[in-house]
Amino acid sequence: MNSLKKSVENKPVILIKYGGNAMTDNKTKTSLLKEIASLKSHDRHIVIVHGGGPFISEALKNAGIQSEFIEGQRVTTVQAIMHVEMALKGRVGGELVSILNNFGANAVGLSGKDAGMVNASKKQIVRNGTSYDLGLVGDVESIDTHLLSVLLENDYLPVIAPLGFKDGFTYNINADVFASRLAAAMEVEHFILLTDVDGLYKDIKNPDTLVRQINQQNKEYVQQYVDGGMIPKLDSVLFAVKSGVKECVILNGNKPGIISRYLAGENLGTKIIWN
Repeated sequence: MNSLKKSVENKPVILIKYGGNAMTDNKTKTSLLKEIASLKSHDRHIVIVHGGGPFISEALKNAGIQSEFIEGQRVTTVQAIMHVEMALKGRVGGELVSILNNFGANAVGLSGKDAGMVNASKKQIVRNGTSYDLGLVGDVESIDTHLLSVLLENDYLPVIAPLGFKDGFTYNINADVFASRLAAAMEVEHFILLTDVDGLYKDIKNPDTLVRQINQQNKEYVQQYVDGGMIPKLDSVLFAVKSGVKECVILNGNKPGIISRYLAGENLGTKIIWN
């Protein structure tokens, strides 16, 4: 961590978690990646962590492997992990790197396995007192930021798939969790989590209920309104700010220029701060 902070202290580091519809719609994807490439060229370091759920589902279906979920977590067998890795690193990561480099971003594709960046631990789900085996689904146990330090110092843009490694096994890690742990380890200036809506709502059907800010005082109040896929997102950004990240924000990645507008000071999305 210290070597990374020392080597890139002349530029703020922004970590962007990228996924959702902004990843599957080609026009939106190209526009967003062009914006990110532009941001990198303006005296900022950028790190991207990407998901790829729809592409994993497609790869498993093509391989004749049925997708099973427990508490929202995809059960990942030894047979499935090879296809998960190919979908994340080969298809999704490879395409993101290609588009970014078309815009001069100097991007490089990685996963948490590279140079032992992310050491994983096996994740367990307990429901009604019963423990369920998710297979090769992992949590982040530890992070070594040295490789990222070298890359950022030399003006590369890391594009990272949420995979970890331990004892000879590859682990599939929730991308929101992976990104938040990496943001905390790097103590980034901004952790931007892109999703398909404008932020967290008390009532998703009522746009007037958008929560503009979450902090120590109101986090428990806000948590009672959050369900489904927003639960790991909220847990992840709360972990990041409690661990030293200056500010986190949940933004709608489908809106053109959304990251630039947020960094310019517009009151967008749901901001999460801790002090």
